[in-house]
Amino acid sequence: MINLTKAIWSELSGSALSARIADRLFEGIAEQGAPYPYVVYNVENNIPEYPGGKTIEKYSIQFSIFSSSSSSTEAKNILTDLWTLYDDKVFLITGSTPIYFIRGILFPQTEVVTTPSGTINVFHYAQDYDGWMVRD
Repeated sequence: MINLTKAIWSELSGSALSARIADRLFEGIAEQGAPYPYVVYNVENNIPEYPGGKTIEKYSIQFSIFSSSSSSTEAKNILTDLWTLYDDKVFLITGSTPIYFIRGILFPQTEVVTTPSGTINVFHYAQDYDGWMVRD
């Protein structure tokens, strides 16, 4: 799991996505009061399989994009940057096997969020990825 987190962060560094969200990528939950836009990622499951003496770890990862912009354009641009970084990606990390990412289902939605200054509408795009790595 640590290698998966390293892969996500190493790819983000210096990218268009990083610039667009000002490095506001959070694991699990955003910091309270984090300014929009930001992205939260969660490893939703980790299922090991053991075919032929090897271990295959399958992951489901969800990236949730949050934008309080008045239109969906900002969230869609962040989504496009996310796709550019992680679609059909093979991450090579020293001391680990390759980690593969394949894009899954997208859940676009809007939410009403209560803030100290009132309620706002937030675009929330949840993009799923399936990932796996093989261990000897």
